[in-house]
Amino acid sequence: MKAIEVTDQAAGTAGMTLVERPEPQPAINDVVVRIHASGFVPTEMEWPSTWTDRAGRDRAPSIPGHELAGVVTALGYGTTGLSVGQRVFGLADWHRDGTLAECVAIEARNLAPLPGDVDFTVGASLPISGLTAWQGLFQHGRLQAGQTVLAHGAAGAVGTMVTQLAREAGAHVIGTGRAADREKALDFGAHEFVDLENDALEDVGGVDLVFDVIGGDLQKRSADLVRAGGALVSVVGPVESRPAAGGLAVDFVVEADRAGLGEIVRRVRDGRLRTNIDIVADLDDAVAALNPTGRRKGKTIIRVRP
Repeated sequence: MKAIEVTDQAAGTAGMTLVERPEPQPAINDVVVRIHASGFVPTEMEWPSTWTDRAGRDRAPSIPGHELAGVVTALGYGTTGLSVGQRVFGLADWHRDGTLAECVAIEARNLAPLPGDVDFTVGASLPISGLTAWQGLFQHGRLQAGQTVLAHGAAGAVGTMVTQLAREAGAHVIGTGRAADREKALDFGAHEFVDLENDALEDVGGVDLVFDVIGGDLQKRSADLVRAGGALVSVVGPVESRPAAGGLAVDFVVEADRAGLGEIVRRVRDGRLRTNIDIVADLDDAVAALNPTGRRKGKTIIRVRP
């Protein structure tokens, strides 16, 4: 099968090559999925799991990519809940070969059914961004109707999901980003927008939840805005700045969750949730697409099959 392979951590995405690899075989509780579309997160090249297994052993060359949409072609021993020929989407294990390939072996529990009226390209754009927003807002941030959310990177792949889900839940959403992001953030549902280059973040006043995808000094300044009993939720590593007055500080790594995927795709089908796709490229052109010359404005999706 064709696959994108990485061998050199220092080279990052520039070290990607398109190669031929043997098709994977399903282990116990696995399925093999014939991939139609795959998503990619650029920071994968920095994750230890891209380069080592759970025992810390080198596993390069490895296949990156962890979001997929496709069709089940084989079941491993003991696998239940899915069937051959079924359309699925989901989130592949961090420590195993990923989804920038024609096929992947993946635990069945990491997948959810993909309805026939949802395009594979859309399905592949949802798992990481959608589940990150869902888990950060509702499981870790404990968002309630009537609260105020400060959503950093509101025009990005995760930020647009955070904005839409928080607004649907009855929250007031303040998005942040560059000046050029204002219209997009508002279009995806932010009630207000803060231009981080020209506006004073502190002018937003107190908020109940900060969703941080940036970190650094911005995280520290944001922590000071969290009201008593509120939360700062981060996806950029350990929280360095904790809210005052007993606020909650959480950093988390998104987890595969079939029920959560179902909630997300249900909202896509009925029009409550839009995905944020910037570039769609074929697998043969994936190396160039994953090494863009300009700023990414949303998800990059690799179309493996029509």
